[in-house]
Amino acid sequence: MTLADLLVLAVTGVAAGIVSTMASLASVVSYPVLLALGLPPLSANVTNTVSLLFTGVGAAAGSRPELAGQGGRVRRLGLVTAAGGAAGAALLLATPARTFEEVAPILIGGASLVLLLQPARAPGPADREHGPLLLAALFGVAVYVGYFGAAGGILLLVVLTNMITESMARTNALKNVISGLANAVAAVAFAAFGPVRWAAVVPLAAGFLVGGWIGPALVRRLPGRLLRVAIGVGGIGLAIRLGLTAYH
Repeated sequence: MTLADLLVLAVTGVAAGIVSTMASLASVVSYPVLLALGLPPLSANVTNTVSLLFTGVGAAAGSRPELAGQGGRVRRLGLVTAAGGAAGAALLLATPARTFEEVAPILIGGASLVLLLQPARAPGPADREHGPLLLAALFGVAVYVGYFGAAGGILLLVVLTNMITESMARTNALKNVISGLANAVAAVAFAAFGPVRWAAVVPLAAGFLVGGWIGPALVRRLPGRLLRVAIGVGGIGLAIRLGLTAYH
């Protein structure tokens, strides 16, 4: 890694951290840069996942107002996503990533459409966060986050908006934290057994930390509907891009 590479990774991390907390599309920014710097796909994937851990740390620090009163929810749902992240990491280390690469565009595109078309639910006692089907869906998405991860936050948002009746900003903050827990467990597995490029992790993680802290302040100022549309449109764009690569 040259000094220029380190600077590029730090700046990329800041941008990707902001995009991650706002639109769940960090991999659109950071993964291609890692590939452009010469990392093989698997190494770029695990290096990106380890670095993303710091987005969760920054986002948790920057989202304290939105996370107020959600401690119990974070612990309950975080246990599910941490278990899913561990399962996903184990799958990635044991199997080729090609299967998920082919499925990812369909998952991301479908989730993005659901997010765009989903009507806002009125606040009330209808939260379904204890429903077994939605908890199973949350676990399945967390497996995806630990395995491949691209736009996994969009999939998490779709599940969470069906589970709880919080504002988009509070739901997004919850998504950032429990996604961070899935990434954290996967990162530990990759650090121990995966081809992590540590020279790239340091500047990228530093940028992710800063970007993850800045992002929630920007989300706080955006109308919920605008944020939902931005995430959905960005996800459809990513699905098309990944589909062109996967099915070429």
